[in-house]
Amino acid sequence: MNTRFFHHLLALAVVAVWGVTFVSTKTLISAGLDPAEIFLVRFLLAYTGIWVLSLTRKGRTRLWSRSLGDELLFVFLGMSGGSFYFLTENTALAYTQAGNVSFLVCSAPLFTAIFSLVYRRLRRDRFADAMERVGSGWMLALGTMLALGGMALMLFDGQRVQVSLRGDLLALGAALCWALYSLFMGKMTEEYGAVFATRKVFAYGLLTILPFLIGRDFAPLELFREPVVWGNLLFLGLIASLACFMAWNLVMSKLGNITSVNYVYLNPVFTLISAMIILGERLTPAGAVGSALILLGVILAGRRAR
Repeated sequence: MNTRFFHHLLALAVVAVWGVTFVSTKTLISAGLDPAEIFLVRFLLAYTGIWVLSLTRKGRTRLWSRSLGDELLFVFLGMSGGSFYFLTENTALAYTQAGNVSFLVCSAPLFTAIFSLVYRRLRRDRFADAMERVGSGWMLALGTMLALGGMALMLFDGQRVQVSLRGDLLALGAALCWALYSLFMGKMTEEYGAVFATRKVFAYGLLTILPFLIGRDFAPLELFREPVVWGNLLFLGLIASLACFMAWNLVMSKLGNITSVNYVYLNPVFTLISAMIILGERLTPAGAVGSALILLGVILAGRRAR
């Protein structure tokens, strides 16, 4: 199998799993868990799992990066791709419509392309060399507009759009966090390997979420014995976090930061499919057209990014 084609399939599989996480997280919140609490348990499971992988590999397990600069960059990646991303995304749901959050968070590929263009213009280092070249080509612009238009059709179909400044800004902050994470994570994975790089992200994500947990009331332990609770937590921790973060970081190192992040546009499509299967929701004509537009947009934007 063609290696590049395999990594495209891997990106598609990861985004499919991440699309289901919205339904899984909603189920846990409805059961009584706090968003920050869900993140803590999710990343603790993932961090434990990745240490098991590290210890079963042959050779000495590396604890620290090669330089202080790289270690500080992993702190930044743990915040932008871990604690700050999930905190802003989940908190936004308390202040604005879920459709608003999904739409704004999925603007991350657009910000990634802009940040890559600016970074390459301003810097000449190993990260700039690893970033995909971004131009003002019509395919990238058209693909982006088609994907954004498709998301608008899917997410706001039959809904009255309500603007909440606090919630919408938090959702936009989550998109910015993921775009910043996407700038550097691919190169760090290439240099340090998927296991080490992902372990660092989990570690610093956990450390930087702790201040936000002070003073919070945690769910009673009896709640975690419910099959629907521990089942969804295992799915989020071991599959959506451990397996998918490792796979995604590998994809970014092989396909490039822009081509890979364009797959994020497909998140609402898989969320809709999972909601139909798990929650019994129905696909509307606007949702079908929106899904097709998103898929076409991803294809066009991906061709321009290559």
